[in-house]
Amino acid sequence: MTERTVEVAILGAGTAGLNALGQVRKHTDNFVLINGGELGTTCARVGCMPSKVAIQMAEDFHRRHAYPRYGVTGQAEWRIDLNAGMQHVRTLRDLFVDRVLSNSTDNLPPKYLIEGYAQFLEPDLLEVNGERIRARKIIIATGSRPFVPPAWQMFGDKVLTTDQFFELESLPARVAVIGLGVIGLEIGQTLQRLGVNVTGFDRLNHIAGLQDPAVNQCAIEVFSQAFPLWLGQAAELSTHGEYLQVNSGEQQVIVDCVLASMGRVPNLDGLGLERLPIPRDSRGVPLHNPHTMQLGDLPIFIAGDVTGERAVLHEAGHEGRIAGYNAVHPVTAFKRKTPLGITFCDPNIASVGAPLASLAADQIHIGEVRMAGVGRAIIMGSNQGMIRVYAARDTGRILGAALLTPKGENLAHLLAWAIEQNLTVYDLLAMPFYHPVLEEALQAALYNLLSKFTQPLTYPVELTPL
Repeated sequence: MTERTVEVAILGAGTAGLNALGQVRKHTDNFVLINGGELGTTCARVGCMPSKVAIQMAEDFHRRHAYPRYGVTGQAEWRIDLNAGMQHVRTLRDLFVDRVLSNSTDNLPPKYLIEGYAQFLEPDLLEVNGERIRARKIIIATGSRPFVPPAWQMFGDKVLTTDQFFELESLPARVAVIGLGVIGLEIGQTLQRLGVNVTGFDRLNHIAGLQDPAVNQCAIEVFSQAFPLWLGQAAELSTHGEYLQVNSGEQQVIVDCVLASMGRVPNLDGLGLERLPIPRDSRGVPLHNPHTMQLGDLPIFIAGDVTGERAVLHEAGHEGRIAGYNAVHPVTAFKRKTPLGITFCDPNIASVGAPLASLAADQIHIGEVRMAGVGRAIIMGSNQGMIRVYAARDTGRILGAALLTPKGENLAHLLAWAIEQNLTVYDLLAMPFYHPVLEEALQAALYNLLSKFTQPLTYPVELTPL
């Protein structure tokens, strides 16, 4: 069996692996990128990008319901060709995948790219496709896959995940979405807006990962107006003729198929991690330092969705850059970015910074505003939701927030940047706010937050002395 030696071996050519590669190539050309499965990132192939195409399509079609307010008639006769719509999703999906490939693996000579599944023989020795590769440093960036309960596999193609959803040529009439996290809620609302009869299930009593009970309750009220949300009970499947029956507690529904959106599983099977002297958590993920991405003191790093932690693209990229840098430099601990999560439903749901449950109630103040009275939201016909912002009682520093609001993706970024810069409620209210914009809703929440503080101010908070 042949063996070659490289400086760095990267397992996985997804977002984390490609960002790690970008750092490695600045230092050495003695590397290898090993990828099992399809090339192209999860985001481009089956995640962020095709889902946003479908969401935009559904949002544009749904907008017809607002037209009667403006005197536009005839919307009742409008139809959507779902075959053409799903083809549009795939066309743009393929475009995004091609862009990733043309800027990454398409440019790698064969000696740098191996398509196959690697396994560890030793902490610095891999085997793939009958070849052994000894690497000074190894980066695990093998990504994740959708979780489907083993008992559900008997139902075959009636149980879909995002790996299959975007390949549908048309859409079924009735769907149960099981798991109302980010993916489930986004696709559930998209299907409903495209005319599919949708029922949502989750064994938890919160949706989209919301940990703020007030915003969560508001979100449940808003989205249950569109389709039933059956929460707090695990879903069970059984056959009903050619269909599926889904039971949740005392409730049941008959559907054509199920979309399983119950989380993702790190791709660690077959890596041979059991041969390595490393502790692993209950999911089998190697314990690692989140600021260096290193596994103990081994010459191994881990990055991206395979960690099972912050499974979003910008975090995967950041972890990949940390792992790639540390693979070719003395190991350095890096600060992690402010947590930021966005669900692209309508209205958007976003969580920023520290979750409410992690903060001591007697050490924070909370400011909030309901969207019902926000002028720009009323004009848009989208004045449902609320914003809640958390700040430290002693300093006024912004610590976190939860939002259910139109254009929440933009407001969430403003808050994430403010938290990253250690800004206070006083700092933010000294900023300019235009009128009429949705940012005024954030301004109102900040004023409500300011009212909880008793600290006297020398000048009004909006005025900054020269």
